Amino acid sequence: MTKKGGIKIIGQNKKARREYELLDFIEAGIVLTGSEVKSLRAGRVGFKDGHVRFERGEAYLVGVHIAPYENAGYAQHDPERPRKLLLHKREIKNLMGKIEQKGLTIIPVKMYFKNGKVKVELALAKGRKLYDQREELKKRAIARDTARELAKYK
Repeated sequence: MTKKGGIKIIGQNKKARREYELLDFIEAGIVLTGSEVKSLRAGRVGFKDGHVRFERGEAYLVGVHIAPYENAGYAQHDPERPRKLLLHKREIKNLMGKIEQKGLTIIPVKMYFKNGKVKVELALAKGRKLYDQREELKKRAIARDTARELAKYK
C-alpha cells in the first residue's frame, strides 16, 4: 500500500490496462462490513474477474475478492459477495446507457482509502483482442530498445 496526498492505495487491477482499452474513469463509494474494511487495511483484495452489474436501478461490484479477516471470529464475510456501489442515480443511468449502446463493460481499476472512506475507481472499458495485446507489447519493446540505444550515446 502506498500513500499519495491523502489517498492510501489498497490495491490495483494490473491486468486491466493489458486486457482492456480504458475509456473513462469514475470514482464510487462501496458498502462494506467491518471485517471487510479490516481486511482491506491489510491490503488483501483481488480484482481477478471484477466487473459492475446493474440490478433494479442499482450498481453492484461483482467478482472482487476481499480475503476474510483472521481476527473476525464468528462474524466473517463472504469473500466473493456482490457489493453495492454508491453512485448517484444519474451516474447509474448514464453508465447503463453507455454499456447497452456501445457494448462496453465497467471494471474496477483501483481501490483506495480517501479521507477514511473506501473508494473504488471504475473504468468504462472495451475488451482488447489478443492481437491488439501483442501489438501493444511489440510497441513497448521497441520503445524500450530505442531508449536503451539512445542512452548509450549520451
